Amino acid sequence: MTVKINVQIKYQNIDKAFCALLLIFLFLFIWDINEATNTLKFMISALGGTAPFILFAVLAVAYLKASGAETLLATAFKGAQVRMIFLAALLGGLSPFCSCEVIPFIAALLAIGVPLSAVMAFWLSSPLMDPAMFLITSGTLGWDFALAKTMSAIGIGLLGGIITMTFYNSIIFTDPLREKPQFGGCCGVNEPFQGKPIWAFWKSGERLDVFKSIGLENAVFLLKWLALAYAIEALMLRYIPAEWIISTLGGEGLGTIFTSAILGAPAYLNGYAAVPLIDALLNQGMSAGAAMSFMIAGGVSSIPAAIAVWALVKLRVFAAYIIFGVFGATLSGIVWQLVS
Repeated sequence: MTVKINVQIKYQNIDKAFCALLLIFLFLFIWDINEATNTLKFMISALGGTAPFILFAVLAVAYLKASGAETLLATAFKGAQVRMIFLAALLGGLSPFCSCEVIPFIAALLAIGVPLSAVMAFWLSSPLMDPAMFLITSGTLGWDFALAKTMSAIGIGLLGGIITMTFYNSIIFTDPLREKPQFGGCCGVNEPFQGKPIWAFWKSGERLDVFKSIGLENAVFLLKWLALAYAIEALMLRYIPAEWIISTLGGEGLGTIFTSAILGAPAYLNGYAAVPLIDALLNQGMSAGAAMSFMIAGGVSSIPAAIAVWALVKLRVFAAYIIFGVFGATLSGIVWQLVS
């Protein structure tokens, strides 16, 4: 019995993300050192592009904790939840964040106690569209397709947010964080300061220590999971041929729209890389609805993004996120098929 308990304790202390990343590169260096180098370069480059967003989220959460302002910010998000959901879906659909870049912001929102319904709305809509992606999509697939995708992004965010709000007290959405912190933070467990916020927190040694500890914990948490996500994305780009996707998603009908959503969910494509592939699929006879469905589902729940989402919330909330994405993508494809 003692041996079993010790083994269980040791297993629980293992950092799953770091070990998975280490095993991936260990295998690659043994199998193909050039591929290991290319994957490492891709991961570092992607992390470099995401670094400003990670830094902002880490510093924001640490500042809120150290200054004691997190309770005020959490209070500001109480009340008109429907308005919050609408604004979150709207801002998410227009924000310049890809699937993985939005994760630090979601971690920050969950850490300060923002209602899960508003977080879900932002989470679903944010990876689907941004100003640069709108221009690229409209230039290749047309303004009508780009506008339809933008409306779909906002609509899916609203759908997920409203459903989450409606069933907020159900067993699915209560206590959403995977590792429940003691005092509402994503990674930190320090008790929040009480009373009036001290904005110049650095004048207090205790508050400065909280800032450092919370910042470090959140930085490590986000970097290790995003590094794993980008490494897997690089391998998917290398070993899953685009020709296979093209041959699988050809054809017309409602069945193809649903199939495109199912296959699009774990697709490796981000919104930018998906544009030329979708153009090729359309030229080879793929229906407009199936193209929209594939593009939406891939943006919401691609495997690299899903890994990071998995790190933040429990299985039941993660499952709801995936279902919202696939259902919303299918519905978007059906509507686009009817109006195009």
